[in-house]
This record gives sequence, structure tokens and C-alpha cells, in this order.
Amino acid sequence: MTVPYGSTARSRGGLIVHRDRFVDDDVEVRHGLPVFSLAPTLVELLCVERRWVALATVDQALAGVPDDQAEALVRSVSSRLTLRDDRRGVPGAQALLQLATGKAESPQESRLRLLVVDAGFPVPTPQFPVVDLRGRLLYVFDLAWPEVKIALEYDGYEAHEGRGAYDAERDRRMADRGWLTVRVRKEQLATPEPVLSELWRAFEKRGRPLVQTASGPRRAYTMRR
Repeated sequence: MTVPYGSTARSRGGLIVHRDRFVDDDVEVRHGLPVFSLAPTLVELLCVERRWVALATVDQALAGVPDDQAEALVRSVSSRLTLRDDRRGVPGAQALLQLATGKAESPQESRLRLLVVDAGFPVPTPQFPVVDLRGRLLYVFDLAWPEVKIALEYDGYEAHEGRGAYDAERDRRMADRGWLTVRVRKEQLATPEPVLSELWRAFEKRGRPLVQTASGPRRAYTMRR
């Protein structure tokens, strides 16, 4: 529960009390309870939640509002971050907000995008369409670097169960069009080193090698000029 500064409310068993500054417009009533509206809720999550969960939440929120309201929502969140009294987590929250697109088809796709950016790869384009010479849509890649024709596909269990042959044929057809496709399964997100190495080799094949340097338990990838 969040209360205004000066409130005498205290945390107790089953109830955690936070103090913050907010106005009436920040609050709406759902099922008889006063709750924060979308923008202040996203601000809080961006600052305190796990980074990939926060990014996925913003992506899903942007996907759930009309296109003409998405930009206004981003501006509202950005403005609230700038004015936030508690500055802890704000720089990271602002960086996450810049990555949010609203185009991820699942939270795990948001997680994958953050993973490769954190590893030092260029920011990929989400939901990149591939068309034929007549402009007909052939496929849509989850993530792609179109300038080097490298695609990154997230194979969630629900969407890809029993589709191994189809996915392999699709990859072959896209290879005929010059694309390199790297596939990622959900379980690989927890131990991503093999995927990052495969992606690194794909950039190397394209003549855009990345320099690998040790960075704690991970590798950092930096584009060679």
C-alpha cells in the first residue's frame, strides 16, 4: 500500500506500506479499491522490479493500448521518472523505457531482447517483416538485424511444440534469401552463453565481428569498427 508523506500508517503482518507523492489523477478505483493508474504503476515496476520483467510489463502495456495512446503513455512514464522523489533505480528505468516497443509477442521475447542488448549486441528490430519482390509478406522475425540479415527467433513451447520440421524448412527458405537464423528456446534464457556465442559467430560470418571480453560471469560483445 502506498500512502502520502506524513501518513501515520505503518507496515504490519501481510501489509507493506510505502510513502510517495501522488495526486488524485494518479489513482483509479477497481473493484472498490483505489489503485494506481497505468503510468505510475509502470514507473514503480521499472524502478524496483527485475529488469526483464519490468521491460516485458511495459511492452505488454504498450501493446494493450491504442496506437494513438502509446506515445502519450511513454511520455507520461518518462515525465514521472524525471520527477520521482526516490532516485534509486531511475537511470536504469529510463534505459529500459527506451528499449520498450510494445511489439513483443510474449514476455520472453522482451527478455531475449534485453539479454542481447545487455551482452553488447546492437539493438535488434522487433517483429521485422520479410516480403517478396511483389511486396507480399513472407515471414515476420521476432528480432532481426536487417542490415546484416541476421534473425533471432524465440521458440516458446506453446507456439513451437511439434513444429520442428516447419521451422527448419522456414530457416532453409530464409537462408536462400540470404538470412542467418539463430533460434532460442525458453530454457536457454537462463544459461544464454551458447546462444550468445552462436549469435557472435553469425555476426562474424557477415563480416561484422564482435570483440568478446570477459565481464563477470558473462561475455560482453562489442562491434568492431
